[in-house]
Amino acid sequence: MAEPAKPLLIKRYASRRLYNTETSDYVTLEDIAGFIRAGREVQIVDLKSGDDLTRQYLLQIVAEHESKGDTVLPTNVLTDLVRSYTSNIQSVVPQFLAASFEMLRDGPTKVIENMNAIPNPLTAMPGFDLMRKQQEAFMKTMMGGVPGWGGSGPAKEDSAQDPAEELAEIKKQFAELQKKLSKL
Repeated sequence: MAEPAKPLLIKRYASRRLYNTETSDYVTLEDIAGFIRAGREVQIVDLKSGDDLTRQYLLQIVAEHESKGDTVLPTNVLTDLVRSYTSNIQSVVPQFLAASFEMLRDGPTKVIENMNAIPNPLTAMPGFDLMRKQQEAFMKTMMGGVPGWGGSGPAKEDSAQDPAEELAEIKKQFAELQKKLSKL
């Protein structure tokens, strides 16, 4: 089995310039975004301290794209992210987002497998099933125009419920979750 490629090492100099160690030249944030879009993993480190700055720069890339009008994250999602930093749900958010993007990468054949995979400790959390349904709806919305996903792609063989039934089920689960929350 082939060993996964090492991340592309980018060094940040004291001048804040970013240096690609593979090609021995300076790169911009847009260059780094291009490497990532091409499927490359990157690691950005401070030359002097050795600190890993990858998260900081990835967040900066996202912020720049969002500020230019390349909006991927709706305002309500950004608001919920901010709220998650100060709530008890903080520990669930990274796992939920990671699972969502993993499904995007893996494609439609893995979605059902991921949803019904090995028992997940999160499934015991109140409202998890509702969150899973919302994740599925999010995936359908995001991938509606991509062949193989909802929208214009081929119909799923195992889709037993029609959208109206699914919506009714989600509303029922949401009402149950609201009842549980009001008791707390």
